[in-house]
Amino acid sequence: MQKPVWNACKKILCIRADNMGDLIMTTPALKALKETFLCHITVLTSTMAQSIVGYIPVIDEVIIRDLPWIRSNTAVSGADLLELATQLRSYQFDAAIIFTVYSQSALPAALLTMMAGIPIRLAYSRENPYDLLTHWLPDKEPYHFVQHQVKRDLALVAVTGAVTNEDRLLIAVSGKDRQNMQAKLQQASIDTSNGYLIFHPGVSEEKRKYPLPQWIELGQLVSEMGLPILLTGTAKEKELTSAIAAGVGDKATDVAGLFTTGEFIALTAGAAGVVSVNTSTIHIAAACETPVVVLYALTNPQHTPWKVCGRIFPYNVPDGLQSKNEVIGYVRNYRMIQQAALPQPAAIAQALESLLQQKNDDQYIAPDTLIL
Repeated sequence: MQKPVWNACKKILCIRADNMGDLIMTTPALKALKETFLCHITVLTSTMAQSIVGYIPVIDEVIIRDLPWIRSNTAVSGADLLELATQLRSYQFDAAIIFTVYSQSALPAALLTMMAGIPIRLAYSRENPYDLLTHWLPDKEPYHFVQHQVKRDLALVAVTGAVTNEDRLLIAVSGKDRQNMQAKLQQASIDTSNGYLIFHPGVSEEKRKYPLPQWIELGQLVSEMGLPILLTGTAKEKELTSAIAAGVGDKATDVAGLFTTGEFIALTAGAAGVVSVNTSTIHIAAACETPVVVLYALTNPQHTPWKVCGRIFPYNVPDGLQSKNEVIGYVRNYRMIQQAALPQPAAIAQALESLLQQKNDDQYIAPDTLIL
């Protein structure tokens, strides 16, 4: 783990093959590598995170592949992995760093990078990886402690000597995306001259869902604040967003599927506040420093919004939808707060109103909010 070894690494592969939000939370660690070693960073990520890559300025190049040890909608064969290893070999990387959450094993990706001939390979590991990794950090999470994903990733790259003085999440938004976003709002006759709010109700997993009737009640209460409410999401989520907009009334507009990723970042950056389930939207809001209220299904306590004004309203995942992963089960039973009652719309609306009135550093969400 000698720093001089890493000083010579100018072409580094970073593997973060999860969702969009996971990649966003890794950006401070990528920044630390870039600033410390002045290196070329290639990120191997999934189709789920593909659309955000172009808005992360510290990424120089990207390889998009779904991997069979990460949940995705794509079937991957052994032949696909052999082809990927060959592709990675052609890049002649100096080193590979594998980023994981504590419930994942880095060893499948370590084997892939070894097959690709990458000489220096770093990751967390709960067991001795022997030759699969040349450098490794014993994974003490979650049995000794649990920390925010940003801290976890920064601790991993610190093994190389990489540090940064600014650990905020990194997302860039272009002037063109702002202009296009505003043009689409004007075309839809949405007046945002006095500000607007975003409601983002869609979930990638059923276990994170906040019920439709409560969303409608929340929207009706929030509409009394006088700001337009924009219901955002993908085109596939329009049935949900349109139902909420119709239930809320004139102050709510369904804009699901209307914006590109860049335009959505611009929309989030310009919002007075965001109310969302725990999905990538909360990390985009954090990167844009937009106040956020999170309806947080208790899945992974590492993934609260990082360094942003906000409030978290946790609630338990239904028993039938709990993960069968034993590590996640341990965290659920021994390391994470329990919140059986579903958060009520009146309390959420009150918190949002208070947050909009008090924008200051004292309102930052504590990174260990959900950790015992």
